[in-house]
Amino acid sequence: MLQQTQVKTVIPFWERWLRELPTIEAAAKASPDKLHKLWEGLGYYTRVRNLQKAAQVICNAHGGVFPRKYEDVLALPGIGRYTAGAICSIAFNEPTPILDGNVMRVLTRVFGIAENPREKTTNARLWELAAELVAHTKDCSALNQSLMELGALVCTPRNAQCLLCPLRKVCVACRDGRVEELPNLGERTKATARRFMAFAIERNGKFLVRQRPAGVVNAHLWEFPNVEVHGNNLHADAVFAHEFGGAAGELSPLVTVKHSITRYRITLEAFKVRAPAIRPPQGAIWKSPAQIQALAFTAAHKRLASAAAKSILLDR
Repeated sequence: MLQQTQVKTVIPFWERWLRELPTIEAAAKASPDKLHKLWEGLGYYTRVRNLQKAAQVICNAHGGVFPRKYEDVLALPGIGRYTAGAICSIAFNEPTPILDGNVMRVLTRVFGIAENPREKTTNARLWELAAELVAHTKDCSALNQSLMELGALVCTPRNAQCLLCPLRKVCVACRDGRVEELPNLGERTKATARRFMAFAIERNGKFLVRQRPAGVVNAHLWEFPNVEVHGNNLHADAVFAHEFGGAAGELSPLVTVKHSITRYRITLEAFKVRAPAIRPPQGAIWKSPAQIQALAFTAAHKRLASAAAKSILLDR
């Protein structure tokens, strides 16, 4: 859960997860629908599928006990070099290095590394430095946690608190007045705008929803029928007719959701469509608002589901 997600965001999800699935065996045997519902809202849903695969490996290959060896931890699905290093050093006090964004920032500033830390050679050098540091301490857990905390709270991307930093006397960037220049991450990739139209198609108090297929972003999660549109002059009724082969009938704006996925800035315009004369698209099924609430939706479509449910109440 902590991969690419802040602790304060993770805590309520973690607490709910442990109430529902308190053991590795429970996670290994849980249904995909339950897993996705528990994870709903955290994003990066590949993580929860890898978590279950890892739980199954632990049950089958390690007798249900989480492995302590770095190589065994690294071999688990969804666990890479950083996560394995963090687990082994923090949980088991093993001398395994870590290198996340916070640690990367601390090391580039302390050692005055001007090259882009994401470039292969420079990144390898940073891993070597992290490995050397953790190899020269008895408290590997405290060292790695302190590096992460230092980057998160003191050696921040902007307005670093250098006067409070315990490493200021040995920090090259602080000495040379280059704190704001480092790390040198190069030019940021420009965000790409994308626009989607979604349709809450309602009939007799139920809506059409569908499950996203395997192998795509947000695989296995549920959503309302939607389509990406290009150009600003397209009208919702025309898009609906083109996609569903029938007139929209009563179509009205429902909600607009703006959100981001990696480098994409997405605008989702949702419309309510009442009792259209169409056949349900392939894979779409009718669900009541109560049934929809039990399904795992993407964050944007969860907001759409909430708006759709409210619209039913307003129509009464």
